[in-house]
Amino acid sequence: MTVDLNRPVRRRPLRNRLSSDAGGRWPLARVFAVGASIGALLAVVAVTLGGIAMWRVGQSRAALVDVASPALLSAQQLSVSLLDQETGVRGYNLTGRTEFQDPYRDGLAAQRSTTATLRTLAERRGLEEIGPELDEVERAAQAWRTVYAEPVLAGAPGAPEPARGRALFDEVRAATRALVADLEAQRAAARDRVERASAFLIGIGIAIAAVLAAFLVAAALGLRRYVLRPVSALAGQVRHVVSGDVQQPVQAGGPREIVELGEDVEAMRRHILRDLDDAQAVNRRLDEQARELERSNRDLEQFAYVASHDLQEPLRKVSSFCQLLQRRYSGKLDDRADQYIEFAVDGAQRMQRLINDLLAFSRVGRTTEGFDPVDLGAVAAAAVKQLETVRDETGGKIVVDELPVVVGDRSLLHQLVLNLVGNGLKFHRDGVPPVVHVAAERLGDTWEITVTDNGIGIEPEYADKVFVIFQRLHGRDVYPGTGIGLALAKKIVEFHGGRIVIAASDGPGTTIRFTLPVPAEES
Repeated sequence: MTVDLNRPVRRRPLRNRLSSDAGGRWPLARVFAVGASIGALLAVVAVTLGGIAMWRVGQSRAALVDVASPALLSAQQLSVSLLDQETGVRGYNLTGRTEFQDPYRDGLAAQRSTTATLRTLAERRGLEEIGPELDEVERAAQAWRTVYAEPVLAGAPGAPEPARGRALFDEVRAATRALVADLEAQRAAARDRVERASAFLIGIGIAIAAVLAAFLVAAALGLRRYVLRPVSALAGQVRHVVSGDVQQPVQAGGPREIVELGEDVEAMRRHILRDLDDAQAVNRRLDEQARELERSNRDLEQFAYVASHDLQEPLRKVSSFCQLLQRRYSGKLDDRADQYIEFAVDGAQRMQRLINDLLAFSRVGRTTEGFDPVDLGAVAAAAVKQLETVRDETGGKIVVDELPVVVGDRSLLHQLVLNLVGNGLKFHRDGVPPVVHVAAERLGDTWEITVTDNGIGIEPEYADKVFVIFQRLHGRDVYPGTGIGLALAKKIVEFHGGRIVIAASDGPGTTIRFTLPVPAEES
């Protein structure tokens, strides 16, 4: 039964993801735009109300600090200046001493200064209502000075009695008290306006904070309900699909983008189902091929058994009898007969070597149960010892540096080193003793083993061809062999998880590099 794994798998296009259900929903951009517009409107209202409240507080504070309080202070100073004048006049009237005129003159100067200040405040700061009261204070003070104070200070005959002076000054006190009381009332009213403006500002701040908190809560709830919850639900359904439950349909709600994403995932799920069906069909074909390969492997094992036993026995007989013929009749027949017998002996021997090499090549990769720590230094020493005869015949030299310990099959690694070093000795140049150098270098998690010789070398265009089984670059009469050595080396290296290449060389000879993994405990 033939299984065609190259048969193309039928592909179906994904369906259109937009549906009528998603078309009627708001997209996230519109939702966020509406939310941002509402937030901006609330921010404008909050800034406006806050500005108004701050302006009211500033105006009220200015009226209190810059108008009412200075006016009241000036009125109190005016009262003190009038009292100083009365004190000075009374002292002079009682004692006749001129130094009592100084308080009068100082008080008069202070009166004029404070009166000018009050006039300025009344005219420029909105205290026009104190003008008549201030006029009344000045009129009473002027009457007191004209009728009583100035005659007393001038020492004029017939000056009024002190009782007359006290009566006139009482009118001054009454006018001053009325002015101070009015200004105190205005200062209290200004303080009330400041307190009301401050309370309004605090209320506006609390209202803004409350509205902002409500907006944030509403935005959080809306985001959770219309975005996070649909996304979470969609993610849960996707996790079910990822975990293997591909039969469960995927449905999403919320804004348009999430619905469209759900439709994309649903389309992907259906596509995965179709791909899964196709994969199952491919797996069935692979199972069939595996069974075919298993039957083929059994046939190959049977062939190997036949080759190692049934074919070897008659071949050994042919070789043995040909050698007997050669020994018994050598020189007794003509030259052509001797040549024919020699051909038969050589052919039988080459067939034996070829069958043995094929068996060795087929056994590589059968099992990894024999993988153990292997000292490549000891393996290389054993291979060098085995090649002593060839080395002595060629006058060659083998240099082996310190080699690492790797994990693998000792017999296969021995065969690998033996083949590579043996090739370095065999493919030498005429008249030049071969020199083979084996070295190792660690590159990350791999060991790179280099086998370098000074032989005939390999042209770059043949760097891949030499690893193909039975590929020879030279005739059998020039360099003996079956053409399996490098193919066997490649199979052994790849069986151990490495790779082998012919490296570029600056001088004569060949450089072969192969890698082997570093043992796990050394990584």
